[in-house]
Amino acid sequence: MHQAALTVDPAFRVGEVDPRLYGSFVEHLGRCVYTGIYEPGHPAADEHGFRRDVADLVRRLGVPVLRYPGGNFVSGYNWEDGVGPREARPRRLDLAWRSIETNEIGVDEFVQWSRRVGSEPMMAVNLGTRGVDAARSLLEYTNHPSGTYWSDLRRKHGSPEPYDIKLWCLGNEMDGPWQTGFTTAREYGRLAAQTAQAMRRVDPSIELVACGSSGSGMPTFGTWEATVLEETYDLVDYISVHSYYQEHDGDRDSFLASAVDMDQFVESVVATCDHVRAVGKHKKRINLSFDEWNVWYQSRFVGEENLDWAEAPRLIEDTYSVVDAVVVGDLLISLLRHADRVKIACLAQLVNVIAPIRSEPGGPAWVQPTYHPFALTSRYGRGTVLRVEPTGPLHDTARYGEVPTVTATAVRDDETGAVTLFAVNRDQRESLALDVDLRACRDLVAGEHVVLTDPDPEATNSAEAPERVAPSRVGDLRVEDGRIGAVLPPLSWNMLRLTTNR
Repeated sequence: MHQAALTVDPAFRVGEVDPRLYGSFVEHLGRCVYTGIYEPGHPAADEHGFRRDVADLVRRLGVPVLRYPGGNFVSGYNWEDGVGPREARPRRLDLAWRSIETNEIGVDEFVQWSRRVGSEPMMAVNLGTRGVDAARSLLEYTNHPSGTYWSDLRRKHGSPEPYDIKLWCLGNEMDGPWQTGFTTAREYGRLAAQTAQAMRRVDPSIELVACGSSGSGMPTFGTWEATVLEETYDLVDYISVHSYYQEHDGDRDSFLASAVDMDQFVESVVATCDHVRAVGKHKKRINLSFDEWNVWYQSRFVGEENLDWAEAPRLIEDTYSVVDAVVVGDLLISLLRHADRVKIACLAQLVNVIAPIRSEPGGPAWVQPTYHPFALTSRYGRGTVLRVEPTGPLHDTARYGEVPTVTATAVRDDETGAVTLFAVNRDQRESLALDVDLRACRDLVAGEHVVLTDPDPEATNSAEAPERVAPSRVGDLRVEDGRIGAVLPPLSWNMLRLTTNR
């Protein structure tokens, strides 16, 4: 059996976990909104037409922030189409996903629903086909108390109190040729700066996210971030990071090491941000909003240009396996290991579209295997991330070279002193014995070991078998002589929860 070891010491801190690290994403794409979160006439629909069964699963997932309404969708979206009486709202062509948008759901409905499920909205503005005026008008609509055209219109639509939305995205993936209104870094940076300036005049308390590269493989990656920040540094708080992962050509070892790429991506963007800070002699630091990430089998998608115009079509409804869940758990470990600079992250997306939650029109809702590591990490990964550096075996991968077989992080609850370790065994065949040195954590006494694994790595959940894949408690943990030991099964995500004697 492989052997690995790590030390947990409260003195070695990475940073505080911003709860918004566990965000998700609702875009008007496929069936995420319509027949996903919203389906009037469904047996589980509430008085607003939203599905109670889906809402319950969202609450259990634990997503403090939800990015909306896109994504590619936002770059052609007129937010005014989605407010006011439903019978007067126009049907539009959505150029991003070649879909017909009914506008049954808009800003008012989404904000109210998101708060009913325990989330805050993260609103994106259209900098593709629109710009400064539409963005500042939307902010006035949502955040200004009363006495102006847009704020009084919100009140007329049934919301007397301002929504007080604090987090805003200045467009989406504006470097991508697939994006309506895509542009150059300099042009986008100037528009983002102008928009940010106007929005801050409406509400100085907001936080703003500038568009970074659509991915580290973009030809302008690095120079895009540097140029955009040259224009916007003092006006924004975050720069966005987007990345998706999938298994290529049966290369599962590389797929299981996807977090290696996420680590490098984050560290590269941080370096660029700090370079611009140094050159411009700025005082504040720009942090990262990793507001799109997930496993996405993009090679299976036929492409937007091949779609027929349809209303709420079935698009990108990937079915996830145990392997995918282990990778998602590992990517969460990567985000936590960079909690000093990654303050916001959004799993894309929430329901049906590359999502942890699935639903059928008129039928049931259930969770995919990827739901479980996310929900447990969101629940127990709150507090301070501690720096742990596992020592153990390495193995070769075609894409990333030599990588660690085990990856891990630890989070300490600042109130109780409890420590939760999250660990992944990337080896597909061998178990791994993990020795954890806890001598610096004298209050820890006992806990539990929860694991997500399966003899069949391709196992999935479905409407017929919604609990086929689920985490299980495999044993109790007891601290002896300041140490614990645990066996991590092959191809597994693990949570070791340790409580104190307080």
